Amino acid sequence: MALKIRLARGGSKKRPYYQIVVADVRSPRDGRFLDRLGSWNPMLAKDDANRVQLDAERAKEWLAKGAQPTDRVARFLDAAGVLKRDVRSNPDKAKPGKKALERAAEKKQKAEDAAAAAAAE
Repeated sequence: MALKIRLARGGSKKRPYYQIVVADVRSPRDGRFLDRLGSWNPMLAKDDANRVQLDAERAKEWLAKGAQPTDRVARFLDAAGVLKRDVRSNPDKAKPGKKALERAAEKKQKAEDAAAAAAAE
């Protein structure tokens, strides 16, 4: 049985609250789970101590049994010192797309044409 340490969403509409749970990969996101390891309240400030509550000892036990954390939970485990997470970097993500580059070139060309027309008069 493959296990995941993942988030189960709770809370009301536009007010999310997540439980950090160990569940079978085949069970639904908010469905049956085996163990509850903690919680995450994204509505609290990032420096609030109650934002992420995690039982590190039980998390270590489940990791030893072969449970795989999702990316978000791996961040929490890394912050708690339970798991080492590799830093990811995608420098190409912030670059503008093809259409944006075309629009920028078109705008620049129009500005140059207007400047040339103003200089000719």
